Amino acid sequence: MKITIKKGDILTVLSKIQGLTSRKSNLAITENVLLATTGNGITLMATDLETGIEGSYPAVVEKEGSLVISARKFYEIVREFPSEDIEINEVENKWIEIGSPDIQYHIVGMDSDEFPENPNVDQIELFEMQSSFLKKMIEKSAMISGATDDKRAHITGTLFERIATEDGMCVRMVSTDGSRLSKADYHFEKDVNIPKFDKIIIPKKGLMEIAKFLSLEGTVLVGIKKTYFIAKKDTETIIIRLLEGEFPEYTDIVKKENRFDVIVNRAQFTMMLKRMSILSSESYKGAVFDFGQDRIMVSATNPEIGESKEDMAIDFSRDPVKVAFNPKYFIDLLNAIETDNVLINIVSEEKPCVIEGENDKTYLGVIMPMRI
Repeated sequence: MKITIKKGDILTVLSKIQGLTSRKSNLAITENVLLATTGNGITLMATDLETGIEGSYPAVVEKEGSLVISARKFYEIVREFPSEDIEINEVENKWIEIGSPDIQYHIVGMDSDEFPENPNVDQIELFEMQSSFLKKMIEKSAMISGATDDKRAHITGTLFERIATEDGMCVRMVSTDGSRLSKADYHFEKDVNIPKFDKIIIPKKGLMEIAKFLSLEGTVLVGIKKTYFIAKKDTETIIIRLLEGEFPEYTDIVKKENRFDVIVNRAQFTMMLKRMSILSSESYKGAVFDFGQDRIMVSATNPEIGESKEDMAIDFSRDPVKVAFNPKYFIDLLNAIETDNVLINIVSEEKPCVIEGENDKTYLGVIMPMRI
């Protein structure tokens, strides 16, 4: 194999796959990338055996073939290369020459026949979503992560489902760690129909790889084929193996009782909670939210450091509610909301608190109370 590539054509994708290729798997070869020639360019493939990435890029092909090279070293060479044109040539015994007339690298490669193949996702029915909205859905779902040693599917994964509503079709992502929940909806135009599929659980690690390839403009094609979730953006495809398991029933948790809504300014309330979380530690994470007549007082006590409290005026005219939450969890959910004002649905010290943006039904967060 002998090719010439442009630095600008390949550098971005090499940067994006570094997290994927640095993960440990059962095969050492997954720390590498596969390059293979096509009719008018090259295909690049990377995988950690759970998530696969494949893309097509322009190249001048002098000799057809394929090679496998360290993803990290190849990225570092391309990143620091001083000129735009980079020549790549596989020589004897899988050694690879990379360079130009003035610079030469001689890098050991691996056998391309041993590189794991990505599943064939041809002949799959895809549907279109706004790239920016899918990116936001993923980021809002993936921000909720459980303990690193918790391997349950509904903790390490995100629920993805198709929902028919009176206003048309909708796809939904739901994520939880047992203490909080995130629900993000994408609504299609009323005359748009999308393929039917069963509820699936997608690994959050894989979703974050997709997010790296999504821009704030244009569209992305997504679909499900058997045990895989697929996203296609321009000439790049990401394929994620689904998780097995059941996602817990969540519909009762996200139900609101509208008469209990409290409206607060999102920015002001977020800054208040940041101030009240300064004294938190690994042993003392909670803060008390005291809802009273036209005001809320948030207080935090940490016997190792001290205590703090702050009042804010709100429209509240019913029986007082005193409940404890982890303020950092609250801040995460507030940051996922994009409206100026938020609705805090607080019923009692025992029931979950539901949070959503004012006049925005695309996102909803739930946080469970702590024991006072």
